[in-house]
Amino acid sequence: MPLENKPKKPTPSIKQNHGPHQAPAARKSNYDEVALGFSLEEAVTEAARCLNCKTRPCEKACPVNIKIPEFVDLVYREDIQGAASKIFETSLFPAICGRVCPQETYCEDACVMKEKFGPVSVGRLERFVADYVRKNNLTTLPECAPSTGFKVACVGSGPTSLAVAAELRKKGHEVAVFEALHEFGGVLSYGIPTFRLPREVVKAEVENLRKMGVKLFKNVLVGKTLTVEELKRDFDAVYIGSGAGLPSPMNCAGEDLVGVYSSNEFLTRINLMQAYKFPAADTPYYIGKKVIVVGGGNTAMDSARCAMRLKPESVTVLYRRTRAEMPARGEEVENAMEEGIRFDFLTAPVELEGDGQGRLKRVKCIRMELGEPDASGRRKPVPMKGSEFYMEADSLVVAIGSSPNPIIQQTTPGLAVNKWNCITADAAGKTSLEGVYAGGDVVRGGATVLLAMKDGKAAAQAMHQYLLSKTKIAR
Repeated sequence: MPLENKPKKPTPSIKQNHGPHQAPAARKSNYDEVALGFSLEEAVTEAARCLNCKTRPCEKACPVNIKIPEFVDLVYREDIQGAASKIFETSLFPAICGRVCPQETYCEDACVMKEKFGPVSVGRLERFVADYVRKNNLTTLPECAPSTGFKVACVGSGPTSLAVAAELRKKGHEVAVFEALHEFGGVLSYGIPTFRLPREVVKAEVENLRKMGVKLFKNVLVGKTLTVEELKRDFDAVYIGSGAGLPSPMNCAGEDLVGVYSSNEFLTRINLMQAYKFPAADTPYYIGKKVIVVGGGNTAMDSARCAMRLKPESVTVLYRRTRAEMPARGEEVENAMEEGIRFDFLTAPVELEGDGQGRLKRVKCIRMELGEPDASGRRKPVPMKGSEFYMEADSLVVAIGSSPNPIIQQTTPGLAVNKWNCITADAAGKTSLEGVYAGGDVVRGGATVLLAMKDGKAAAQAMHQYLLSKTKIAR
């Protein structure tokens, strides 16, 4: 039923709506979603702010080219199912992207209303559409083309492989996805906390792939259970999207002490193994009273916020630059601060000290100052002589980056890699091996969900052209 007192479109003078959130005091004691999402009325009002620019700057800025003005207009017209179908034309994962993609650096940053009234909340509208059709059983999946007879294998079930699977299945190819762990989703399941991305959302969007005919297999470690060479014998093309699950160490004394975690281990224990439910869940955890998290990206924010929910006395984030240089999303940093997490900027750990029984006791730190820009363009942090000091800590999470696990690279002869063990691939995902493509974090190193999906879409198009150029040999 149409809403009463519906705002006229466009109404740009309405300020941007960031949507309701759980109160900080309540949310830091639970793993429920922090951002609560728009109501239908809020979504329609926010959609009314869109000017439907002819030049579509938001759409051009979107790495996966969602038809933003069109779906937003459909939301305003209260055709939510139509809005979902419009999004599905270019992305099968709006509930995921609407929650974790950094819209503030892409579509919303390009919105012409940004400076005066705040951009249209594209991400929140995308999430609203996906949630609405899922909860009301209105999801209409895109049709798949007639079978081509070609078979494609996707290694890993993270965002880049899921994007490849969706695009190639729509084009009529048979697709099988192989996941090493016992749950699908890759980093979406083991790395991102449920208070940012509920597991039912990931499962629902993976299930949409299954409904389209994609075959999904768990507990298959490619490189051990199967090799890429074996996959090439059974499939016409292979996509490697195995991510970057190998943690980067700090390379300082004491990293082997009890209570010191990589962010990969810590977040996997919490998110995938549900250690926060111990002893109801089998996976234990140890954090003690004082927790330190080292790093300034989204993974560091996720680690710190997960740690806070385990009820220590304090959680402190150490970052060697200032807040202005932090790569984490501004919203995640603000949420962490609201939840009582302390930030110590221009600070780096240099040594971890134990209590004589192998447990972490305190962290030796040094103050930093910003010098000349480094290769990334950010000012390089330089240690200040004589500024060393100590912080007591029972546990510490290292969240300073990750790289690909080399198991596939080491078991695939002829597969070119760089010095960081990232697979070498061109802009279309083509590797040094014929019929083998790769993208996402296994090529880029640690990056974002959105860029992983962009790689997947580009590779899917290249793989489709490759398959069509092949002469199908009867098996």
